[in-house]
Amino acid sequence: MNKILWIKLAILCLVISNSEAQHRISGYIKDVKTGESLIGANIWQPATSKGTAANTYGFYSLNIPGDTATIKVSYVGYQSQELFIKLNKDTTLHFQLSLSDVLSEEVVVKGNRPNLELTKMSSMKIPAQQIKNIPALLGEVDVLKAIQLMPGVQGGTEGSSGIYVRGGGPDQNLILLDGVPVYNASHLFGFFSVFNADAINNVEVVKGGFPARYGGRLSSVIDINMKEGNMQNWQAEGGIGIISSRLSVEGPIRKNKGSIIVSGRRTYIDILARPLIKANTDGDANLGYYFYDLNAKANYIFGDKDRVYISAYTGTDKFYAKDDYSYSYDNNTDEYKDEAGIQWGNITTALRWNHLFSNRLFLNTTATYSKYNFRLFQDSYSKYTSGDGTISENSYYAAYNSGIQDYGTRFDFDYYLSNQHAIKFGVNYIYHIFQPEAFNVEGDFGDEFEMPNSDLIYGNEYAAYVEDEFEPISKLKINAGLHASAFYVNQKWYPSLQPRISTRYLINENLSVKASYAEMAQFLHLLTNSGIGLPTDLWVPATDNIKPQLSQQTAVGISSLLGKGKYEASIEGYYKNMENLIEYKEGSNFLDLSESWESKVTTGNGWSYGSEFLLRKNEGKFNGWIGYTLSWNYRQFDELNFGKAFPYKYDRRHDISIVANYKFSERFEMSGTWVYGTGNAITVPIARFPVLDTNDNNQYEDDYYYYSEDEVYQYSDRNAYRMPSYHRADLGLTWHKPKKWGEASWSISVYNLYNRQNPFYIDTYTNENGEKNFTQISLFQIIPSISYSFKIYPNEK
Repeated sequence: MNKILWIKLAILCLVISNSEAQHRISGYIKDVKTGESLIGANIWQPATSKGTAANTYGFYSLNIPGDTATIKVSYVGYQSQELFIKLNKDTTLHFQLSLSDVLSEEVVVKGNRPNLELTKMSSMKIPAQQIKNIPALLGEVDVLKAIQLMPGVQGGTEGSSGIYVRGGGPDQNLILLDGVPVYNASHLFGFFSVFNADAINNVEVVKGGFPARYGGRLSSVIDINMKEGNMQNWQAEGGIGIISSRLSVEGPIRKNKGSIIVSGRRTYIDILARPLIKANTDGDANLGYYFYDLNAKANYIFGDKDRVYISAYTGTDKFYAKDDYSYSYDNNTDEYKDEAGIQWGNITTALRWNHLFSNRLFLNTTATYSKYNFRLFQDSYSKYTSGDGTISENSYYAAYNSGIQDYGTRFDFDYYLSNQHAIKFGVNYIYHIFQPEAFNVEGDFGDEFEMPNSDLIYGNEYAAYVEDEFEPISKLKINAGLHASAFYVNQKWYPSLQPRISTRYLINENLSVKASYAEMAQFLHLLTNSGIGLPTDLWVPATDNIKPQLSQQTAVGISSLLGKGKYEASIEGYYKNMENLIEYKEGSNFLDLSESWESKVTTGNGWSYGSEFLLRKNEGKFNGWIGYTLSWNYRQFDELNFGKAFPYKYDRRHDISIVANYKFSERFEMSGTWVYGTGNAITVPIARFPVLDTNDNNQYEDDYYYYSEDEVYQYSDRNAYRMPSYHRADLGLTWHKPKKWGEASWSISVYNLYNRQNPFYIDTYTNENGEKNFTQISLFQIIPSISYSFKIYPNEK
């Protein structure tokens, strides 16, 4: 028996040895023309159905059994490559893919099949070009509005870029720009996002089944990666629209070694409207609004194993009203200057170092900085000059400020143990500085005001994670991991262990079943004064009085490929529970400066559940998707609505989106969208009573009582009524014209094609008979727009 046992052990060792002797290929997958990394590109061996996906930097590592193999590489929108290779050792093998000919229906990228086999669920990628093809409000292409068109993701009010994912609030979305959190992603009071589509390489949205590497939010991760810049040639692209213009310039620092891209955008609403404003005022008033974005990124390859990136973003919104005048009388002169307004903006910076220790171990080290600040201000100055030359001056400055700053560092490792085990692990640290509220007054009257300000709050957030994607048996693949995090604030610790697991079972080559479970913790809260994501919303931390938000989410789904791989179809169901949510108490708001923000809020819980359906076609001259969501979404607070559960404002029972793009030729294409959503839940007055008053002002006599004209309203249960349903169609037409220097394009789009009067909010008014009625306020009617775009790439000729 001992001899037989030793023989078995020898055979086992031989098998393991042969397995370990398998050759490994590794390298980068890039765009052949620009050198851009193709994030998430698929590489696999058809004979074994084993494969992997390139990471965020285009790096892959794959074990190949035997000495020969056929390898396939694919990426959505690109021509797939098939390569026969012979191996006698581990080999570095880079791939460069070309854009596919979308006019050919024969071009079917088989990259969908590896996506079907991945454990990842409740996630989606949206190519930058697909985002640009979607018709836009006022011609402004918007990343977040494109994301709103996916199932499980809802917009807020009419025209806004707010994101509400599977019943969560706007603060529960981790929005990353090159790995750096962006705290306020909105321009124009929520109607546009801060992301310039010309500067974007890749967008991924994760709604559930969160891998362990993500943490810090409950509802979604929106991971946006900027372009790296063209490593081959200098090029420029930009556009001129009705309300803004944009320009991006990119090119090599050193060909095939380093590149840079700089991209900017600015509105000119304030400039265009200035003559109209002056014509309707006394000529001294100046009312305006503008926003701008500036993105920059550079990278350099120092060798086969080292690459450095630096990227930055800054953007600001400013709404202002200025008044400047002077007049003279009786040899006296009065001069007066006044400016009031709202200003908010973001700054993000990331410094990255990629290092390849071996063909199995990849490290990304990142240092980050993020800042968001909001300011509401008034600045006044007056000067009086008497006839005898005496001068008297007064000045006054008041400002309300709120903001958050982050300093962070993280280390992320990818370790390719084998084709059966792809391990990710890392650590993360963020130093938060919160300024929830600060009110300061300076000048000649400043001493008369004493407002309580919130002290700066310092928070330390720690995280570590490990996850492994493995295949214990044939057809069953599992991604299991653990995210451990902790928050230290006001000498109090909040530790959290968050298990994550996603599974995939491949029923056949075109059908798989998936399931996931994820626990999440969030140490930040957004104290919102409204439902439309205004900059007045305050970012506040968990404190010794306010606990962190927690959630548990379970999801199950089926994914399928149809029509020989041309179509993807999926259906998912989910249930999510949320704890320690915060809301303003009844009657409280951010402008009440008599007490701290902690005393204005109450805590409660929420839960949501539903199902999502998606049918998508990514290739060919006709492409697009149909999405449908059926969902329920509730909140419960002991101090609100008499403790009874109520629908969340964005509890939307039905949500439908249809997106279609059709390319007639190389020069002409058309795109359209149609959306439908159940009306938002609202609270309305259901009765009114006159106020008993003993004063004689504005009274009338009725029997023995005197009543004033003031009234008291009795309101319904919280969010017990619905606005009318929301639906809208948009249409876009684009003409491309080749030029000697590149390409020019004209785009005409129509927002709200059939002029639907969608509700923005519901108000009350008194008609001519003194009767109270409800009225619907609509924001946008049919809005046509035209824009001109260009691409300049003279060095390619």
